Parts: sequence; structure tokens; C-alpha cells
Amino acid sequence: MNILFIHQNFPGQYRALAPTMQHKGHKVMVMSTRKDMHLMGIPNISYQNGRNSSHQIHPWLQSTESAIIRGESVARSLQQLVSNGFVPDVIVGHSGWGEMQFIRQVTPHARIVSFCEYFYNGSGSDVDFDPEFPPTQDPMLRCHVRNLHLTSALVDSDVGVSPTHWQADQFPSFLRKKIEVVHDGIETHRLTPNESAWIQLGRDNIRAQRGDEIITFINRNLEPMRGYHSFMRALPFILEARPKARVILLGGNEVSYGPAPASGGGYKAQFLREVQDRIDLSRVHFVGQVPYNIMVNMLRVSDAHVYLTVPFVLSWSMLEAMSLGCCVIGSATPPVQEVIEHGKNGLLVDFFNPEQIARQVCEVLERPQDYQDIRRAARQTVVDRYDFQNVCLPQHERIITGQ
Repeated sequence: MNILFIHQNFPGQYRALAPTMQHKGHKVMVMSTRKDMHLMGIPNISYQNGRNSSHQIHPWLQSTESAIIRGESVARSLQQLVSNGFVPDVIVGHSGWGEMQFIRQVTPHARIVSFCEYFYNGSGSDVDFDPEFPPTQDPMLRCHVRNLHLTSALVDSDVGVSPTHWQADQFPSFLRKKIEVVHDGIETHRLTPNESAWIQLGRDNIRAQRGDEIITFINRNLEPMRGYHSFMRALPFILEARPKARVILLGGNEVSYGPAPASGGGYKAQFLREVQDRIDLSRVHFVGQVPYNIMVNMLRVSDAHVYLTVPFVLSWSMLEAMSLGCCVIGSATPPVQEVIEHGKNGLLVDFFNPEQIARQVCEVLERPQDYQDIRRAARQTVVDRYDFQNVCLPQHERIITGQ
């Protein structure tokens, strides 16, 4: 079977699935914007957008126009790929950036599987969740326009795939019927606890290991959508109560989701300034973005891992932390609540309550032995429900092959 994966920043959600399908004997190719990406020998066809976005276009249409430009570029590249002799039987791709819009018109007989990560809603979601960051004018109308290319792609797809039930349920009912809930999958056989793991905090030449009261916080970028402001506001309480504790924050200084700060300079500096006079900065380590294996060891030495998010896409890092046996203190928000049951396989706190976040972290640090069962249950949850090889892969194979 000829399978084409489309993802502008490949591998993304397909880092395990694409090479596995190739290993199983399928002829696999990738289409992305990354000229340098070659995963396990899979041929990568890079595409480039044919033009830039318009300067004078209606502001609500900026993301839509970008999606159309990207979709057109993918369609042209796909036409060329077919002309060169690779005719996909199945096309699997992320619908979020417009790449899947015109696939049906180019390859009408291919089976199309769209990854449905998120459908934007102006109320009851990330848009209006945090009153500190109120929505821009007319959020309901803006979100409706923003969903145009998502709707178009899913209408033309044979099936959609969403990683959590909550994310799938954000789609309107007539589209939700086409979506199956299957997570990308966590490689639990690689992400295992290791009590002897350690890391070096280079700035101060400090060697850290489990039991040293290490608190971890991980996001692609440090920003309010992922609760960075609430976590920073919890630090004065935590560091005062636990004089030996150290905090490691992994994440960049850009904006992945939502608007950039009005003040400029990035959210990292903005919320650090808010608390810096009340915390011991020598015990707060901003490590930026680090290689994956270092992140894994960070989580292995973590005594308390904090994961906060507005109602939005669930991060891989939370499930990876659970697979590694972390005690996760997560926000009581969807879709975190779909995974974590308070007191069973993790702990849930109020996203908006820094003092409650701090108290829960301090309790875990004070009585680590009381939370060993939660750590074990966290890993077992991921093994049972999100393991790539044994749980998610068979479902992905069934969806891709249509059997």
C-alpha cells in the first residue's frame, strides 16, 4: 500500500506511526516544509508556499488565506508526485494548517485520514477561559471563520482522528460523526521510570536526582495558555515552604498559542518580573528548549511535575511524564480531567489558584512516600490507554487500511 503523510513540521504526530508503517512493508512517503527531515529513510518531498499572505486582507481572513496558500502548494506538489509515479492509496495528514484542503480534488480515489486536533469555539473553550486575557472583539465570528479550512478538510476526508474525546467533541455534531478518538500513542517501552537517573544543571554545576525536591514544568513555550503565569505566582509560596526545593522550567520564549503580550518582551520575562523580588532565583532554572533525551531525564528526576493548561489540546509531555512515573499536579481542566483522576493517578488543582497549586506541590515534596501508588498508577494509565505499540497502533492501522 502507498501511504503519504502530510505535515508541515513532520514528524509531529506521526513520529512513531510513519516509520512503523514503513517497517510493516508499506511504501511510505512524507510531504512537509522541512527540507532537512529524513526519518528512518522515509523519502521527504518538501513543498514551499507559492506566495505570501496579503497585507490588506480582512484580519479575520489572515489564517484562512494562509491555509489556502498552503493547501494550494501541497496540491501542486501532490500533482507532481502523482505524475512522477507515486499514487497514494492513503493520505494521512494534519488538517490544522490547510494542507489537506485540496487533496480530494487531486487524488479522488485515495483514502483520506485527517488529524483533527482542534476546532475553535468562541465560548466554553480556550478563547474565553482566562479573564486575565479576555478574547478579542467578536470571538464567535472570528472562530467561525478560522474553522473554514478545518471543516473543508474533514468534509472531504473518509475519516478524522482526534487524540482525546474532549478535543473531538469540540467539532459540531455533523463533523464529529466522522471522527474516531485514537491518541498518537506514547512509547511506554522507552519512557520508563529510572530511580538512578540524574541531570546536571550547568549554570551552577549542580547534580540533581530524585529525592532532591525537583519541581518540573514543561511547555514548548512559556505562556499563559499553558498556565505559566499561575505557576510563577505559585513559586513564592513553594520556595518559602520548601527551602531545599529547586524548580526547572523547560520552554522557549515565543508564543505557540494565543496573542503575544501587549507589553512586548515575551511572557517569560513579564511574569518573572512579577515575582522575582519574592523568590530565590538561584533555585529557579530556566533551561530553554533542550534535546528530547535531556527532557526525559528531567522528568525521571522530578519529584513533582506541574502541568497546567486552559481547555485546549492535551500536551504529549503530560502523558510522557505519567509514563515516566511522575507525580503530576495537573489543572482541573479538560482534557486533563479525561486522563487524571484526582488522588488515583495524579492530582488536580484549580488553574487560577496559585496558593492551592503551591500547597499541593509542597504536600508531595513533604511526604513523597504517600504518592508512590499515584506514580505507579500514572504509568499504568498510559500503558493501558495510550501505549503506542499495543493500544494505539492497531487502531491507527485499522483506520488507515479501512478494514
